[in-house]
Amino acid sequence: MTTHELIFPEEACGTRLDKWIAGTEIGLSRCAVQGLIATGNVTADGKIIPKNFRPKSGMKIIISVPPPEEIELIPQNIPLDILYEDNDLLVVNKPKGMVVHPAAGNYDETLVNALLFHCKDSLSGINGVIRPGIVHRIDKNTSGLLIVAKNDAAHQGLAEQIKAHSFTREYEALAVGNFSETTGVINAPIGRNPLDRKKMCVIQQNSRSAVTHYEVLTQYQNIAHLKLTLETGRTHQIRVHLAYIGHSVYGDDVYGKAVKGIQGQCLHAKKIGFIHPKTGEYLEFSCSPPEYFQKLIRKLASEKR
Repeated sequence: MTTHELIFPEEACGTRLDKWIAGTEIGLSRCAVQGLIATGNVTADGKIIPKNFRPKSGMKIIISVPPPEEIELIPQNIPLDILYEDNDLLVVNKPKGMVVHPAAGNYDETLVNALLFHCKDSLSGINGVIRPGIVHRIDKNTSGLLIVAKNDAAHQGLAEQIKAHSFTREYEALAVGNFSETTGVINAPIGRNPLDRKKMCVIQQNSRSAVTHYEVLTQYQNIAHLKLTLETGRTHQIRVHLAYIGHSVYGDDVYGKAVKGIQGQCLHAKKIGFIHPKTGEYLEFSCSPPEYFQKLIRKLASEKR
């Protein structure tokens, strides 16, 4: 059980407790806080409170977070599109719609479940039992390339390159709107959205630097086909940055607008390059966007003619 003790500030008076807690550095979503309140794990001055409680200034708020439920990881025979594999790592083309590792609401059919079947015990353990081998992630509805480490030494070597921003990471996306410039750089810090802990946003406080380079490959009618390269790798970076400049990723139902017939954003991790942590050789791999993405481009091209 993890316990957090907070004093409710005067400037927050009138605010619901669940909303205020979700905006603190504890890192709990408002939904998670509401669940804790409903189970009596949140008190104000020692008293269990209702879900719509609005504290008074100076009240002592205690949040008790039960330990996470143990998740049994089950190897599953799910086909993997492997572009490269050796004794230290593999490069996988993750399909759109596949979650990288198990979490609430997604306990199976994930990339990790597939890796456990394919690699057996040959996966690094640095990121714990829930994320064996996972060095970096891409979103559920983003397709494309990921590197998986088979041992801790490879994992450390790859993680150091990510930290030093020396990875080659190139994406393709369809973005809403007409771009006035054919190339650009978005340099804006990204942090948790204080109003919705499940989302990220451009914000100055409690944020980390984030830099995205973009190039317009083709401008269609109100939709642009982009190439994007990352200097940094923040959560949802491309989606947040493009939404920030008014050109959200086409189909992004979180930072933009949902599109009928398309589940999630049109974003693909096309290219990845890195120094092999054991051999020192530079390796680079690329893969084309999935068929639904290419079909959209063909449709846009035909409408442009």
